[in-house]
Amino acid sequence: MKSKSHVDLRLIIPAIILVCVSLNTLFSINIVYFKSQLISLIVGLIAYFFFSKMNMEFLRQLKLPIYIISLILLVIILGIGLETRGAVRWIDIFGVRLQFSEILKPFLALALASTITDGNNNIKSFFIIIALIIPVLLLIVMQPDLGNALLYAGVALFTLIVAGFPILWFLILFIPFLLVSPLLWLLLHDYQRQRIFTFLHASKDPLGSSYNGIQAVIAVGSGTFLGKGVSEGTQSVLRFLPERHTDFIFATIAEGVGFVGSSFVILAFLFLAYRIYTLFRECDDSFSKNFLAASFGFFVIQGFVNIAMNMGLLPIVGITLPFVSFGGSSLLSNFIFLGMISSLSVPKNKPVLEIR
Repeated sequence: MKSKSHVDLRLIIPAIILVCVSLNTLFSINIVYFKSQLISLIVGLIAYFFFSKMNMEFLRQLKLPIYIISLILLVIILGIGLETRGAVRWIDIFGVRLQFSEILKPFLALALASTITDGNNNIKSFFIIIALIIPVLLLIVMQPDLGNALLYAGVALFTLIVAGFPILWFLILFIPFLLVSPLLWLLLHDYQRQRIFTFLHASKDPLGSSYNGIQAVIAVGSGTFLGKGVSEGTQSVLRFLPERHTDFIFATIAEGVGFVGSSFVILAFLFLAYRIYTLFRECDDSFSKNFLAASFGFFVIQGFVNIAMNMGLLPIVGITLPFVSFGGSSLLSNFIFLGMISSLSVPKNKPVLEIR
């Protein structure tokens, strides 16, 4: 572990802005959500400072134990996890509910980056990496959590492309996927297939399968330029908008503070993403580049998909908005990511306390 502390303000400030927007929104929805998220924020900041001091080269050597432990935890969830609305994604430990598919994101990103770095960028390494990713995806799909499974798959492919693997190999990989796609369609749950049909025919069942998406679009549109005011939105406050504190919190924000406020959220994400990209561009070792690419993928893909589905531009897949959606596991995971990124951004020739 490093003997120095490092706070990268260009990383942490956009994240804190997003969390403040989240806390303000949650306070207007339910004080219980606010208190719970505030506690999660404190835990997340502790995790951030802890991992910002970690030696990433040491963690990199633990890629195999990290991978094996991740699989074990995902199996445990299926065995003894709590079932909520037909999904088994959480486990209760001493009264604290944890979602391992969220918490494991930075650690599996680290294992992926390390495996790519230690390989030779040949076709054998490519298919070994794909073979290691598939069990993780299957265990998450079995929860079922299609949104996070697609997110993991998208980030893995993005990282592999950035690492320089030829596009032709991805096309070769796509052919068997295309052949088994009818089977994959049959493996989807009824509600998952219905979400796809709903996206293609949004107005077909406004009181049933299309209800969530329609209410989200109404909430976003009704906020107009300046919004109705925090805690004044009819869709969110009167609970016409489902999951207004998690999957659809962006719609809640847009209704309350309008185009101006929601644009502020998007700008904070863009600043965060740009800082990660800047670090990626400036670093000179393969492992750091691969991990930063995976981190960039997780934040950007997740943020884009969530905002797009709130606006009716993508199907509803149950992906939360980083730093904004209610959820302690997600917030903890995001701050662990930032801590690891901060550790990578520490200048090698500065052994003293640095806040920049």
